[in-house]
Amino acid sequence: MRATAVVCLATALVHVLLVFLHVAPPNPVSRQYGRQVNAWVFPLFEQNWRLFAPDPESVNRQISARTLHTAPDGSTEVSGWFDLTAVDNSSVKHNAFPSHTAQNMLRRAWSSYLETHGGDDRPRSQRALMMQRYLTNIAADRLVARRGGTFESVQLRVITVPIAAPAALNVANPAAPVPNSANTRYLPWWKVDSHGN
Repeated sequence: MRATAVVCLATALVHVLLVFLHVAPPNPVSRQYGRQVNAWVFPLFEQNWRLFAPDPESVNRQISARTLHTAPDGSTEVSGWFDLTAVDNSSVKHNAFPSHTAQNMLRRAWSSYLETHGGDDRPRSQRALMMQRYLTNIAADRLVARRGGTFESVQLRVITVPIAAPAALNVANPAAPVPNSANTRYLPWWKVDSHGN
C-alpha cells in the first residue's frame, strides 16, 4: 500500500515537472531534456496559453471527405463529398454545453496536419505520419457513422475562406482589401484501416 502511494506521488511530481519544463520559457534544462519532455507531453498533455490570450481564427474552413470503393468487377466507385465541418457545427449550434471533441477535434487535427506537412502533403517525420493517420481516421469514422458502406480510401477537401475584419476596424483604413477569395485544397487519396468498414 505504501509502495503504491510512493509510486503515485513520484509519477505526479515527474508529470508536474515535465509539464512545467514544457510551458516555461526556454532554459538550459528544458533545452537539454527537450526530447524527453516532448515525448511525455505530446499528444496527451499539450499545454498552451490560449485560455489567457486567445488566438482567434482568421479563416473559416470547410473540411469535406469522399470515399473510393473498388467493386469485385474492378470498377471504382467514388462517393459525393460529405461535409465533416457541418457535422461539428450542427452539434455545437444551440448547444449550451457542446463537447470539446465537437468543437476542436477536426479543427485541431487539421492545424496539426498543416504544421507537420506544409503545402506538399508529404510526411517528413513520424509525427507527421501520425497526424495524417489521425485525420484519416477521423474522416473514416465519421463517414462510417453517417453514411455506412464499405470503402478502401478517403480523400479530403479543405475550403479556406478568409474572415473579413469587422467594419469598425475598416473605418480606420477604408482602403484595406476585403478578403473574399476561397482557397480549395485537395489532399491525396489515403488508404483506410478496416475498422468498422
